[in-house]
Amino acid sequence: MKLHDLKPNQGAKKNRKRVSRGIAAGQGKTAGRGTKGQHSRTGFGGHLYRQGGNLPFYRRLPFMRGEGFRPINRVEFNEINLLNLSKFEAGTEVTPALLAEMKMLHKKQNPVAILGNGDIKVALTVKAHRFTKSAKEKIESAGGKVEII
Repeated sequence: MKLHDLKPNQGAKKNRKRVSRGIAAGQGKTAGRGTKGQHSRTGFGGHLYRQGGNLPFYRRLPFMRGEGFRPINRVEFNEINLLNLSKFEAGTEVTPALLAEMKMLHKKQNPVAILGNGDIKVALTVKAHRFTKSAKEKIESAGGKVEII
């Protein structure tokens, strides 16, 4: 077999239909569009964003707020401030399960983020999915430990 012997499979290549090239071509006169009416005219179908009288999507965007217009892959965290953790006794291991038990989480299935708002005086072992720099520093300066899950 040589390069000049190569051919596409039978039926893999098909010549395109050359419409409006005269009666002999088989698609002359109306070019397969029928006679008259909206479908026979050029430019049929309107432009890309036309929605038949409704306000087009791209103009509706500024008004779309709330649940209906959130990024699909956004991760929503349960945010816990350090001042909320100050109610635990020294030496306590604070986990998302413990926080859920104490009803401190908004949605139990969401990951937990510890924020640095407030001060902490007791040494705690805090296990969470995310910590801010200030929260990490404050927990460690109080003698506690930080563990990222």
